[in-house]
Parts: sequence; structure tokens; C-alpha cells
Amino acid sequence: MDKLKLGIIGLGRRGTVMIKECYAERNDLDIAWICDNDEDKLEEMQLFMKEKGHCPQTTLDYHDILNDSQVEAVFILSSWESHVPIAIDAMEAGKAVGMEVGGAYSLRDCYRLVEVQQKTNAFFMMLENVCYGRREMMVLNMVNQGVMGDIVHCAGGYRHDLREQVANGIALRHYRLRNYLNRNCDNYPTHALLPIMKVLGINRKNRMVSLVSVGSCSKGIAEYVNKTGIGKAEIEGKTIAQSDVVTTVIKCAGGETITLTLDTSLPRYYSRNFEVHGTKGLYVEENDCIFLDSEEMNENKDFPKKLYSNADDFQEKYDHPLWKKALEDGLTGGHGGMDGLITDAFVYCMKNGLESPIDVYDSVTAMAVTALSEESIATGLPVAIPDFTNGAWLIRKEQPNHIYSL
Repeated sequence: MDKLKLGIIGLGRRGTVMIKECYAERNDLDIAWICDNDEDKLEEMQLFMKEKGHCPQTTLDYHDILNDSQVEAVFILSSWESHVPIAIDAMEAGKAVGMEVGGAYSLRDCYRLVEVQQKTNAFFMMLENVCYGRREMMVLNMVNQGVMGDIVHCAGGYRHDLREQVANGIALRHYRLRNYLNRNCDNYPTHALLPIMKVLGINRKNRMVSLVSVGSCSKGIAEYVNKTGIGKAEIEGKTIAQSDVVTTVIKCAGGETITLTLDTSLPRYYSRNFEVHGTKGLYVEENDCIFLDSEEMNENKDFPKKLYSNADDFQEKYDHPLWKKALEDGLTGGHGGMDGLITDAFVYCMKNGLESPIDVYDSVTAMAVTALSEESIATGLPVAIPDFTNGAWLIRKEQPNHIYSL
């Protein structure tokens, strides 16, 4: 297969990690351009890339990449606010788009993405690596085989101590600080939600209908700044708008419910809080436990220790074929191999003319939770979730069956 000629837009924390740990090591990518607002980042990355055998051009203006007729695709790894405008410009320039995760700032942004993708028919994929997590894919495999029965409820979250990153936002040149100062919402829903959407068949014979969100008070960042002094000059005297914990409950057309939790401003361990509850069993990430409605397990309903962390016992039978293959071939990329697999999926599907595994409808449905949660928190009321498929969810077929389909 010919190498995919690629432009990379954004060299912040995510962009730098992805290039160094994933993209630069691959033999199926020709990284032709890198773009960022900061010249020092461009110079540093260009030196690194040359050491890895790539010779990218650099630019401060991403339109230079879009104007290069040789570039086939762009990966957008810039700040949240810039994702939609750049993606729209790229699709209108005839480029395939891989867009990093983040919530939408308005429903209008979501509709614009859909409209432009439909108009241009550009390949579009959100780079939500957690959809390719090993446990998420194993549970999806079990659900698809009927092992969990009918799914009734799912839960997920982004529970990650980001206090240092937020408080030190100016020094790090990171966009989280300005968002936490000015917005109150579930600002990072996709890690939790998109794997759940795949489990529940959202946008394919099912859809999310409404949500209600509530936010706690905001004390974690201020206390962290007072204790450590990090970010004190920039934050002292200012009010953090972002709640320490945001809880969102979603109702689906099929009757299922979803609970999402954003928890990033308090001391805690990392968790995506992934849970799938069905009529024949459940999976709970917090203790990596699978419980099935079997005679053996029903005799142990007090959950003795042997049932905790027992998901490995099911791995040989239910591990997703993609993960079995990846482990045999050798994993690449960070986050336990998820970064490599999401990149594999993009390149394979785009090059072979296949449907995007995380298409524009999936992407905007998940992204819209941010804007809708902001409205719900502000008003204290439930809000309707738009049907971005415009009724097509009733008749859309399952994705073509290949190793990267979800």
C-alpha cells in the first residue's frame, strides 16, 4: 500500500505525544507537513522528524497544508476551539480528516460538520482511541455475541486528576485553563460515551433522545493553586466556572440509560468508569469484573474476592479479533496500543474506501453532549438531543464487517 501523505495540525501535548510515540514510527505515513502557532515547537518537531527519516515542511498557517494538492489527509490535534473550523476547511479542500476528541461549543458547529461532510463526501473520522481499548472491544464483542443479553444501562466517565495541567495552563500553553475559567459542562465526553454508543447501536437503529446534567460546586482548582502556588498569578482572584464533578444522565430511544461523569479537578486515580449492564450479565471497569447469569456465579452473589479482577479469565474466549491480531503483530503507539489501533483504522478504512468506523454522525452526537450539558446545568432542565442523522438512524445498517469495524 502506498504511504498516506499526511499533514499534522497542532503540536501541543497531544500532537507531540502522537507524533513521537506513534506517527513517526509508522511505515504507512508520509508526514509531509506539520503546523502549529508556535515556531519553537515547529523547529523542535522538525528536528525530531528528520531524525526519524521524515522531512516535513513547516507552517504557521494550516491553509498551506490544504493548498498542497499532494496531501491526502490531515490529522487535527490542535485546541478544542479550532477543531470544527479546521475540519470544515479541510473537507472543503478535498482532504480526508482525522479529528481529535473534544466537545462542541454549539449545536451549530455539529450541524456544520454534518452538512460539509455530506456535501463533500470526505472521509471523516474522530480519533477516539478508547473505542479501540482492549476491554472496550472485548465487551463490545461479548455484547455482539449476545453474552450480556439485552443491554439496559451503561456508564462511563473521564475521571482524571488534571489540576496541575489546568492551573499551569498559561505556562504549558494549554487550552484547558481558559475553558475551565469560562465554561461549565461535560467538556470531555467522548472517551466515555463513544464506546457506549457502539455497544448500544446509537445512530444505527437506536439514538440518544435527551439528557440532564448537574454540576457540583467548584473548589478543587482553587485549593490546588493555594496549596502549590502553581498558576497563582494567573488564577488568584478569578472564579473557576467548571464544576469539579459533572454528572449527566442520557435516555435512549430503545429505553436504555447512560450515566456520564466528568471528574477532573479533584485528587483521584484515573478511571473511565466503563460499565455495561445487561439482562444476562455485566462488566464493571472499576474492579475489572465480569458477572454472568450462570449457576456458578449466582452461587457467589456476595462477590467474593475471586470475582474481582476476573475479566482476564474471559479474555481467551472473548478478546476481540483485532486485539488478538495486534498482539501477535506487535502493538504500536501509546495508551496501551490504542493510539496505534485508531491510526491503523483510519489508514485502512480511508485507503480502502470503507465507511469510517467513527463517522461524522457518531462524532457530532458525542460532541453535542458538551454544549447540551452546558445548557442543562445552566437551566436545571433536561434538554433534547438532536437527531443529526435526520431520521436515518431508523434504517442505517450496521457497519461493514471488517477487523476495524465497531
